[in-house]
Parts: sequence; C-alpha cells; structure tokens
Amino acid sequence: MKQPPKTPLLDKVLEPDDLEHIEDADLPQLAEELRAEMIDAVSQTGGHLGAGLGVVELTLAIHKVFNTPHDRLIFDVGHQCYPHKILTGRRDRIRTLRQEEGLSGFTKRAESEYDPFGAAHSSTSISAGLGMAVASEIQDDPRNVIAVIGDGSMSAGMAYEALNNAGSLDARLIVILNDNDMSIAQPTGAMSAYLARLASGRAYLGMRDIGKKMTAYLGQTIDRAITRAVEHARGYVTGGTMFEELGFYHIGPIDGHNLEHLLPVLRNVRDHSNGPVIIHVMTQKGKGYAPAEAASDKYHGVSKFDVITGTQSKSIPNAPSYTSVFAKSLVQEGGIDEKIVAVTAAMPSGTGLDKFLAEYPSRCFDVGIAEQHAVTFAAGMASEGLKPFVALYSTFLQRAYDQVVHDVAIQNLPVRFPIDRAGFVGADGPTHAGSFDTTYLATLPNMVVMAASDEAELMHMTRTAAEYDEGPISFRFPRGEGVGVEMPDRGQILQIGKGRVVKEGTKVALLSFGTRLADCVLAAEDLDAAGLSTTVVDARFAKPLDHDLIRRLAKEHEVLITIEEGAVGGFGSHVSHFLSHEGLLDHGLKFRPLVMPDIYMDQAKPEDMYLKAGLDRAGIIDTAFKALGAERKILPLSGA
Repeated sequence: MKQPPKTPLLDKVLEPDDLEHIEDADLPQLAEELRAEMIDAVSQTGGHLGAGLGVVELTLAIHKVFNTPHDRLIFDVGHQCYPHKILTGRRDRIRTLRQEEGLSGFTKRAESEYDPFGAAHSSTSISAGLGMAVASEIQDDPRNVIAVIGDGSMSAGMAYEALNNAGSLDARLIVILNDNDMSIAQPTGAMSAYLARLASGRAYLGMRDIGKKMTAYLGQTIDRAITRAVEHARGYVTGGTMFEELGFYHIGPIDGHNLEHLLPVLRNVRDHSNGPVIIHVMTQKGKGYAPAEAASDKYHGVSKFDVITGTQSKSIPNAPSYTSVFAKSLVQEGGIDEKIVAVTAAMPSGTGLDKFLAEYPSRCFDVGIAEQHAVTFAAGMASEGLKPFVALYSTFLQRAYDQVVHDVAIQNLPVRFPIDRAGFVGADGPTHAGSFDTTYLATLPNMVVMAASDEAELMHMTRTAAEYDEGPISFRFPRGEGVGVEMPDRGQILQIGKGRVVKEGTKVALLSFGTRLADCVLAAEDLDAAGLSTTVVDARFAKPLDHDLIRRLAKEHEVLITIEEGAVGGFGSHVSHFLSHEGLLDHGLKFRPLVMPDIYMDQAKPEDMYLKAGLDRAGIIDTAFKALGAERKILPLSGA
C-alpha cells in the first residue's frame, strides 16, 4: 500500500524555538528536508557545501536541546554554518549567500543574534567560547556555551592553548569536536553510544564528583593519583586521555548522524555538567549528497552546480590562474635546484603545492592549520641552507606575523613567501581578503616585497625568489585568472628593487604595484586621447623602492598616481615617504595614492569591488582629472 506523503516540517521552523513542537522521532525527516534545502540553495550561489552537509543532524540537535541565542553557539571557521542559518530565521535569504548585500558565507555578528561570534579563520571557537563562559560567570548570567570545532582546526596551536586555559579555569564550556576525517565505523556503534549516554549522565558525573571530594580528604597526592588512574582507564576505552589531562571531561566518540545518540548525550551534558566537557562526534563530510560523498574534497567549496548530476558550472578561463602559474613555475625551479622545498598550512591544492608534492614528495610539507609553525619550520630549514617557499594566502599569513618578524626577518633568513589571494576575493568577503600583506611586510627591515602584475611577471618573481639568498623575500598575486600575456619558457631573474616602464608620457604618471597594471594601461589610453600624455610603470617592488625611477617620474610629470590593491600604509605610503624626504612634493607635484578603502568591504563581484574602491580604469581616470583640477572629458571608456 502506497504511503501518504509526509507533511513538510521545515516550513514550520522559522527559528529554533519552533523545534520544541517537533517530536524527536520526526527530526530525521526534518534533517532530510534541511539537507535538501541547503543543496538547492548552494547549487544557485556556490559556496562551502560539504562541511554543512556533514553537520545537519548535529546542528538540529544543538538547537533542539539548547536555548539559543541565550545559550551561545559558536561555529569554528564557519564553513559548516549554512544549516544553522536556515534554522535561525534566514531561510528566506539563504539564496543570497555570498552575494552582494546578501548573507555572509560565515557566521557574522552583525547579521543575526544567533551568530554570537564571527568566524572565518580557524581554531578560534574555543578561545571565544571560554571568554563568553567566563563573562557569564562574572556577570552571574548562567548560560551554556557550545563551541563546534572540526578535527582539522585542532591542528592549530591556538585550540590547545584554549583547551589548556579552559581546563585550568574549570569553566562551564561545552566543546564539540566534529571529526569528519573518516567514515562512521564500529567504534561509534550502539555500544559506544550507550557508554557515552552512561558517561554523560547524572549518576556517573555525580559519582565522579563525590569521588573527587572524598579523596580530597586523603591529600592532594592520593587524590591526584586516584583521579588519574580512573581517567586513564577510561581513556584507554574512549580515547579521551589527552583531553582529560587538559582538564576536560571527555565523551565519545559518538555517531554525529544518529539523533538517537546525539540528543540524550547533549541533554545530559546540558543538565548535569559543571566544568569543561568535550564531546567527540564522528560525521561524514558531504553526507547525504552522492556527488559530494564521491568527490575527493567532499565538495568543500563549489561553484554553482546542477543538483541532479553535481556538475559544477565553472567558467572556461581564457588564461591560466595565477595559482597554477606559480605552481608550474615552482615545479620547474624545483627540478633545477634540489634545495628548493615547499611548505603549506593545510592548503596544498589551494596554493598549488599539490603539483610540487606530486613531483617532489620528500620536499613538500603540509603542516596542517599551523601557520606560525610553518614559518618557523621554514626558518629552521633556511638556516641549514635549504630554500623554503612558504605558500600561504595573504589573510592566513597574518596569523604568523610574529614568526615572520622574529624568526625570519630579524635573523635575515632567506625564507620565500609566495602570497596567494592578494587583494579582493569576491564572494569570500573581508575575512579572506588579502588587504594587509604589503603593509605589514614592507615595514620590516631586511624584507624584499614584490607584486606580480601579470602571469609572466609571476614566473619571473618565482625564479627571482628561488635565486635570492640574501634574506627573506615575498611576492603577491591575486585570486583567479591572469590577463592572457605571452608566457616565457622560464622566468627571468629580476634586478632587486627595479621597476619597468611600460609606456612613456609627459604629464601624468601611473605607478602600479601589482595586477592593477592592466587597468592602468587602459586608463592611459583614454587619458592620452583626452590630451593628457600618460606614463605607465610597473613598480614590481614595494621594498626596496626604485628611487631613481620614482625620482624621475616626480620631476618629469605634473601628476603622480600610485595604484595598488592593498590597504592604506602599503606601497603608496612608502612612495609618499620617499617623496617627502627627497623634497619632491615641494615643487608642485600632485601626488595621489589609490588603495583599497579603509573599511572591511563585504562580499561582491570583484569588478564591483574595484569600482567601489576606485581602483578600476574609470577610477584612475577620475583621479587624474581631479588632481589637475580639470573637469573630466567624455572618453570612450569601452568596458569601463
């Protein structure tokens, strides 16, 4: 007999309070609907799919059991927050994910009261959660604080610093370790679930506390010995010894897709725990969507795709991506020089080092989400004569700035820093934008700072870095495809601190640092047509500056404009500093620096971001006319 169709449940859930009216037995159906809604939404917007698919049941269980937003729920990184957004009053906007003026791809405090802490970079959730738990205690405002952190994020030292601090404070904090590195296997079956329920219940926790109080009368030494013996014995069964040593009560592992296992454990912890607890949950990334389950990356990050087939609608590039150009060039240099080694922090494919790894597996190192360690690890190799390339995204290199200063720059060690995702990154928004690397690197003594203006220049800079042994050197390049220039067979060695003149003029000088050069060339054509003879220069170096070239530009032109896809304090500031000390601003030179605006710019299409920032062709032309105090003439800005 045909079963009648089930009444949809997701339409009844406008916010987490509505889960009170849904029986536990009906939650698996709600999970299926939630998973289907997320797949459909991301198929239209692109984004991080696999992580969210893996935490559908976990997210439902947390919102069912805890009283959010009064109870604080923090998602580490935020890649897995899409189901959370759907359940917390944002379902009607979920198809605006990562779009201009739409929902952020991560949790964001300004977006919802259900996002108590913004997430983007990894391994911050336990620290933030501990701060909230302590604030709750100080202000006598009892609440639960739940931090959901993935097994990958546990490779970062900050997570362990937070665990250690939380254990010593005996804070009321619930950490859920979402372990999706392997499929659900025998240890997470019925017996494991039973033990987890037992270990998280009132009786066990009460006996544990009573035992500690009783043994306290016998002295600290005996108390410590008995407690450690009990916890070590339990740790051999559950795998929780390390967390117990840090002061956490460990529960699990349990099946993160089985609501019959999750719900009673979460309720027991909610009702009976007082100190820090860690719940080890096993999940499957990409769960419930066959194309994601079958993909090697579990559909971690996807473009728009066909829901039925899973086929992604990636555009066919007209030019190779900057990342692939760097990867090919580094592989080429690595084949010539066996001292070249490569280091990445859990981003081998994102940085292109997977290609280097395939060719030279003994010389490529993925250290996990541990950028600080990556830099000092490379410094150690450089001190012994190797030539390490530490390939990181600009926004992630920020996490290792102290190591760049103290372990690399002060010791003048030749560590190479290829910096990917420099500048705007479109849909990933301000947390992943490469805004600050030129500013924070060019201020350091001994550091050479370069920026590639196109794919061929990136090849030149890769080889230049490989050959440079006098100290640390960096070169930045953006996300996405290049401009389609003719490529050399191998990169050339650039003269350190020397730029190149692309086009000569007499009135306006455009001094570009990085890939805004293409728009400078187009702007120069239109300025020439308007009677403003324009010079275009590719600076190549922010440090050391090409003093002779800048001095000539200042003396021979009425207007000098610097253009860079970086924050205030970067290349333009260094040029301004030089001009001021040389007295080159004292004789009527009109100097204008163009940089990224001094705000955190939300996600949008890259071309719209350039337009808003005034870093596109039209913005450069407007700046030139305004510097001259002239009204802009109508120009044939094709494509502007």
